[in-house]
Amino acid sequence: MASVADRTLYYQYADGSVSKRTVTDTGEPVPPPPGGTEITAEEYAQQLAAIEQTNADAEAELHDQEQQQSLEDYQALLALSVPEATARRLSGYTGPAEEV
Repeated sequence: MASVADRTLYYQYADGSVSKRTVTDTGEPVPPPPGGTEITAEEYAQQLAAIEQTNADAEAELHDQEQQQSLEDYQALLALSVPEATARRLSGYTGPAEEV
């Protein structure tokens, strides 16, 4: 009786996304998922790292934009003579005190 083992297959799609799936290796060919092209484990790891870096960069940029918006809201509230503690609470600003 032949032994069966699990095998991990890696795929890339036209939109740049990647996936992996583990199948029981029965010796039969495993068709790729719709739109998927089989790639190596190394290619998968490289593509996944690039995707994760892109996501991290986008998250950092969004965080920076939110911080800038909080600062601008805080400064606008101070300019309207809103007390500093209230301006912080309303704007979500957590940085150093600002003079207007």
